[in-house]
Amino acid sequence: MSTEELIVRREGVAGFLTLNRPKAIHALTQAMDHAMTEALLAWKDDPQVQAVILDHSEGRGFCSGGDINLLRNSALNDGGVSGLQFFYEEYQLNHLLMTYPKPVIAFMDGITMGGGVGISQPARFRVATENTRFAMPETGIGLFPDVGGGWHLSRLPGRLGQFLALTGTRLDGAECLWTGLATHYIPAEILAEAKARIVAGHEPGQVLAALSVTPPPARIEAQAGQIARHFDSDRYEDILASLAGDDSEWAAKELATLRTKSPQTCKVALRQLHDSLACKDFAENMAMEYRIASRVLTRPDFAEGVRAVIVDKTNDAKWNPATPEEVSDELIESIFAPLPPEKEWKPL
Repeated sequence: MSTEELIVRREGVAGFLTLNRPKAIHALTQAMDHAMTEALLAWKDDPQVQAVILDHSEGRGFCSGGDINLLRNSALNDGGVSGLQFFYEEYQLNHLLMTYPKPVIAFMDGITMGGGVGISQPARFRVATENTRFAMPETGIGLFPDVGGGWHLSRLPGRLGQFLALTGTRLDGAECLWTGLATHYIPAEILAEAKARIVAGHEPGQVLAALSVTPPPARIEAQAGQIARHFDSDRYEDILASLAGDDSEWAAKELATLRTKSPQTCKVALRQLHDSLACKDFAENMAMEYRIASRVLTRPDFAEGVRAVIVDKTNDAKWNPATPEEVSDELIESIFAPLPPEKEWKPL
């Protein structure tokens, strides 16, 4: 399936998947997911394609996320049916990238959020630049860090994943390298040279190592101790209480940030990251995330969160339940419960 929103091409020994929705900061549509999946499957056994380059055309971002408007319209108008179809296929693409037998190189130059994280984190090589702005901001719109976020974030050291999942904090390129979310840090002006060398048949890891530079200090390193201490519980109320008991400016800022998020999806995210560590592989993680998505998509907080943050831009979401204490264990259990066998997610 071809689409103007994704430029698929071969150059030398490399296949290129170039996101091409600059006005939407290359947010992923269903057509883009289809086209990427189709190209990856075609190249999988093609000896002429030795590497896959995932990048973007003009604009200030690699990929700002998924098609939020489609998801909200689905939640409001068709009971989540079309939204879940979007999730199902997007998660298959995430899994295909994670298990792909050839090296995938994701150039995370600019905004890399949500769905952009979902397609870049499975890549063998993840290149950050001085322009990178990485985040999983889903709890602010009543969603959760899906597209494999449970897997990627839960495996970061020092409770960094829980911190990023709950607060939606943005990381720059240096911080992405320090946390392990990026494998290399290369100035944006050298990316074309990196791609040219890979196209010419040079081994991608060697190319990226040769062109990497030492980034500026990672600012988040200074907060690592506080993050590890305050976000050390899988119980959301414990994290809030820990921050409230710290009179530092940093703790007050993070507590204020958390007060703006959906209590329901903050609790979902903590459970998601906890359960992901017990998943035997990425497919099991994605099946879990699809179960969560099938419930969260049609619960009140998602449509309300998108209205407040993206549609009206008033940032005045009325969450339901309104407080962490009102989000019952029974509600969380129902969100994570198995689906009927015929509705469970399966990889390609």
